[in-house]
Amino acid sequence: MEDMWSVAGVIFKLWMFMVVFFIMLPAMFGLSLGVTGVYNLILVKILEWATVRIQRGQQERLNAPVPLLTGIIERAESSMEEEMGELRRSRPFAAKEFVLSDVMYFYKKGVESIVDDQVTQRFSSEELVSWNLLTRTNQNFHYISLRLTIIWGLGVFVRYCILLPLRITLAIIGLSWLVIGTTLVGFLPESSAKNWLSELVHLTCYRICARGLSATIHYHNKENRPQKGGICVANHTTPIDVVILANDGCYAMVGQIHEGLLGVIQRSIVRSCPHVWFERSEMKDRHAVTSRLRDHIKAKTKLPILIFPEGTCVNNTSVMMFKKGSFEIGGTIYPVAIKYDPRFGDAFWNSSKYNMVSYLLRTMTSWAIVVNVWYLPPMSIQDGEDAAHFASRVKAAIAHRGGLLDLEWDGGLKRGKVKDSFKEVQQKMYSSIIVQQNSFSLPETS
Repeated sequence: MEDMWSVAGVIFKLWMFMVVFFIMLPAMFGLSLGVTGVYNLILVKILEWATVRIQRGQQERLNAPVPLLTGIIERAESSMEEEMGELRRSRPFAAKEFVLSDVMYFYKKGVESIVDDQVTQRFSSEELVSWNLLTRTNQNFHYISLRLTIIWGLGVFVRYCILLPLRITLAIIGLSWLVIGTTLVGFLPESSAKNWLSELVHLTCYRICARGLSATIHYHNKENRPQKGGICVANHTTPIDVVILANDGCYAMVGQIHEGLLGVIQRSIVRSCPHVWFERSEMKDRHAVTSRLRDHIKAKTKLPILIFPEGTCVNNTSVMMFKKGSFEIGGTIYPVAIKYDPRFGDAFWNSSKYNMVSYLLRTMTSWAIVVNVWYLPPMSIQDGEDAAHFASRVKAAIAHRGGLLDLEWDGGLKRGKVKDSFKEVQQKMYSSIIVQQNSFSLPETS
């Protein structure tokens, strides 16, 4: 029995030595030994081989399922005015008012939405073209060959027996250091030294947590990084977005005060850094929230505020409507586009399907987190532009740079019904078409 404990002690010491000297210390100084890069290259080669083997196996099987397309509806790119005008021109008489055949346009759009709508599919995992050896839940991926099955089995062993314990160890160390470090820094008097130490603690701990996810982050256009006194807005795929961005700079977080472990972390980090936390009752008061955020950005020495204007997580394929509240505060907006590589794992958090613990377990048992981050040039509201149009302009820039679909739908539809204002917009568009055609049809009077 004593021999077993001594062997376990040796294994534990060796494990911690590797974690500290080969992962933690390089992470603290923002260095990389190149192991993750080699690991990702090997993964790419294995996944490419698996893809070829799957395609070959499907060709050999007569009844192999055909891979589903990303969309089953071919949508027209034309506007309501163009399609409605085409319908009306196809009739032998000039329509000056509502006619029953106009219903066909809305019927067509309704059927398209029922079969393949643009909202609900943004809150389910992104469909892969080929199997990434992580799950067999996709109906397109079945038994192909013994070699592929063995590779999958080895992958399960590596992910659950080697990577998962390593990642849990790094996450516990990173979060523990974050709580302890920020609490100790919080006892120091306000000074430039305290601010420097606070940023150092935050950067170090977030980098350790990122290594706990085997994260490979590619930052682009670093000259556009958010500056103090500004507002950083980004598309939102997962709570890990915060860790990804905080690896390259410190931010002031905005959010609701929580209980439990998250509450402990919130109370500790706010001691050393001016984060903006709200009580549940305050979150409903838009004026109170806006006032506190304006006070924060007026101090040009404070960290930039990090906000995700979508208000919910979207599945790494699209950017949904930005809430205009973030753009009514004033100040300079620093847009950031985030795009995850789905080949290495699904970073999207489907909060209606998985709780936080289940999601973190799925993430820590994936191959890796590979993500690209683009810093866009700072943007400001233009003369005569309201907050809603400014938010839409920023959203379009993020979607274009990240290669994401730019959708006008509100992410709140994930749990709520369509607002009456959206219906009214469609009604006004149809009314304007009829009015416009009537004005064209009126005879000239002398």
